Amino acid sequence: MTSSSQTQEGLSTAPLLVLASASPRRIALLEQIGLVPDRVLPANIDETPRKGEVPRVYAQRMAAEKACLVASTIAEPALVLAADTVVALGRRILPKAEDRESARFCLERLSGRRHTVLTAVTVTPTSSWAQGRHGVRLVETSVTFSRLTVYQIDALLEAGDWSGKAGGYALQGHAASFIRALSGSASAVIGLPLFETAQLLRGQPGGWLA
Repeated sequence: MTSSSQTQEGLSTAPLLVLASASPRRIALLEQIGLVPDRVLPANIDETPRKGEVPRVYAQRMAAEKACLVASTIAEPALVLAADTVVALGRRILPKAEDRESARFCLERLSGRRHTVLTAVTVTPTSSWAQGRHGVRLVETSVTFSRLTVYQIDALLEAGDWSGKAGGYALQGHAASFIRALSGSASAVIGLPLFETAQLLRGQPGGWLA
């Protein structure tokens, strides 16, 4: 695995790759394709959806705001990578589960139904790297849950891997045994669409990936 400063023909002056997220899942996904961010700087922004905001627009706005905020704090040449994952039932945005009650709320509504996971990924160059290119991708994945009994929901809540997850579940966690079908990008559901992320990075001057 290499950091961005080591990938561009060994130049020590290569722009930094900064991940605007402290999510261990996104860090692990980047490592899966051979990338270690030079810095990890989570963005603290207001994640409240605007009135009438649809899931697609909300996901893209969140990723863009995270990237822009972090980019504004970095003086060196760098590319900031940010992402946001939203679980939607139609036009309804389900919350990130912060407690058992909100996780139960999500699981009861996902039970026996198909829903959409939207993950937006954005790369934004800092102002000191004029050659960098801004880029955005939005990935939509369809996920279908089997019908959950009260006992099964209780067991998922007890497992605890719902904490902080959009829609109250983790694809890589205990809920996987109740997912009947998935059409789209599994890595996007986990938090970072790897193909689209790689394409954005390959499109940058010098490239972080072969």
